[in-house]
Amino acid sequence: MAKVISVVNQKGGVGKTTTSVNTAAYLAHLGRRVLLVDIDPQANATSGLGIDHDKLEHGVYEAILGEKTLHEVAVRTLDERFHVAPATATLAGAVIEMVNLPNREFRLSQIIDEVREYYDYIIIDGPPSLGLLTVNSLVAADEILIPVQSEYYALEGLGQLLQTIDLIRQNLKPELAIMGAVITMFDRRNSLSGAVMNELYQHFPGRIFRSIIPRSVRLAESPSYGRSILNYDAKSRGGRAYEKLAREIIALENI
Repeated sequence: MAKVISVVNQKGGVGKTTTSVNTAAYLAHLGRRVLLVDIDPQANATSGLGIDHDKLEHGVYEAILGEKTLHEVAVRTLDERFHVAPATATLAGAVIEMVNLPNREFRLSQIIDEVREYYDYIIIDGPPSLGLLTVNSLVAADEILIPVQSEYYALEGLGQLLQTIDLIRQNLKPELAIMGAVITMFDRRNSLSGAVMNELYQHFPGRIFRSIIPRSVRLAESPSYGRSILNYDAKSRGGRAYEKLAREIIALENI
């Protein structure tokens, strides 16, 4: 049965989608069967893997509404072990339609449970907000991976995210766990980056991944070519960092 990991941060521009796409790509590269579920209406994870969401007939939206299964909407990537359940433009309307649905917070969890046995990891890339789609991504997850940009303002929203996670535990999913935080967009030349990293260690003692994702031109370029960093420039600093992160996640399998 797959481990479901939701990559979450309500603050935009922290490398959430970059982390979702590249972690999923490297997990598949390392031999795991992976499904990336894109529930962000902006569909950046979908387009970043070269999938034209405007031309898709079906996506996660139809699966959430019960019209399709995730199997029926999933698209294969360059790696046969790596599939994507894509977001389409219609996903923006899902929040409104979900309001009146029964068990609205569990819709994503229900459709993911139907395909768990076919994958080793299911990675969820949600929107940069704390709305209903993000709540669904938290309820569907076994564990949460939090990308945190190494800048001061990134820490300000962290407390709000942790409060939301506590509310989910109290009311919807008591067993929800935090896998850890990963530092993104790290610039060794910036002394503030080091200060933020020290602050993070206080927030998440023992739960900061050793992999540190650097600020990287190659990472920023790869989505415009419809490629993960693995298929764009695996030897770059960003590529090596995400491979290390994927190996760290795999190492947790036996713990």
